[in-house]
Amino acid sequence: MERKTPLYDIHVEEGGKIVPFAGYLLPVQYGTGVIKEHMAVRQQAGLFDVSHMGEILFTGPTALATLNHLLTNDYTNMAVNKVRYGVMCNAQGGTIDDLVVYKFGEEAYLVVVNASNREKDYAHMVQNLLPGTKAEDISDTVAQLALQGPKAPDILKKLLPEDQIPKGYYTALPRVTLGGMECMISRTGYTGELGYEIYTASENGPKLWKLLREAGEEFGLIPCGLGARDTLRLEAAMPLYGHEMDETITPLEAGLDFGVKLGKEEFIGKDALTAAGAPKRVRVGLKVTGRGIIREHQDIYVGQEKFGHSTSGTFCPFLDQAVAMALVDADHAAVGTVVEADVRGRRVGAEIIPLPFYKRG
Repeated sequence: MERKTPLYDIHVEEGGKIVPFAGYLLPVQYGTGVIKEHMAVRQQAGLFDVSHMGEILFTGPTALATLNHLLTNDYTNMAVNKVRYGVMCNAQGGTIDDLVVYKFGEEAYLVVVNASNREKDYAHMVQNLLPGTKAEDISDTVAQLALQGPKAPDILKKLLPEDQIPKGYYTALPRVTLGGMECMISRTGYTGELGYEIYTASENGPKLWKLLREAGEEFGLIPCGLGARDTLRLEAAMPLYGHEMDETITPLEAGLDFGVKLGKEEFIGKDALTAAGAPKRVRVGLKVTGRGIIREHQDIYVGQEKFGHSTSGTFCPFLDQAVAMALVDADHAAVGTVVEADVRGRRVGAEIIPLPFYKRG
């Protein structure tokens, strides 16, 4: 049976179309529709309920060593109140999940994981804890809202003094009082746009939503659902677990090498990644040149040779262009390569282009 986030009743009030997703009942869109929601985030601001995400707290004198053991990135030189991306691999180098790590102190870190992987991730983490580290799944006590778009800073400035708003990308302020509620605010997001993610106690979620909606009204803020979240992340070429990565796809194949530090002494999966050498398949971007939309799991061809498959695809409203991401043989991955996708038995033309499709500014 699907769970409800603390904001479920709000979504119903707001006219959200509720669907099951990652074990939760969440709005896929509101009455405005996906395209308007997408464009609002690119041009004004959008508000998302992301309370379904998982939050796991790591504490103790060996917390840093545990994270460096579990994850591909290196957290050794990470400053307090910074945020850093990472990937958790299995022993074969496949991707268990991608996640972000918040550092609150030398012995206190918060790890935010994908909702669909929460139980799996937590079990893997607990099995691989070093002595002296405690891991606690606090997901059910947390509401998380994502305020995204170029007007997001103006909205927060109505509610907070500027020194209470994180300025640098991937930075966080862990104790901010917003409308009488204790919150953590980070300058992060999954839209490719300027924005913030705001964490608070689950019981504060509805009040925080209403406060942000009211403050954002003059700036064109609208509520946004899962549909726009997906088109925005795809337009920004951000990978999604279960599409661009899974336990059979390594982070290097998925193009996440910026978050993989093979020079680090050790981490789970390092030996397999090192032994595999340069990836034999890679993630690429496709611009659709034919008629149609390339969705996920469609075979990609050069001439008559099948050399990969699409992982995500859609029509991107801001770019006014159908695009897709694909996992293809590295030998055929050059920008400019003309390819075709088999879309339900019909060939649709495309061209490999650089990622990301969209970059802010």
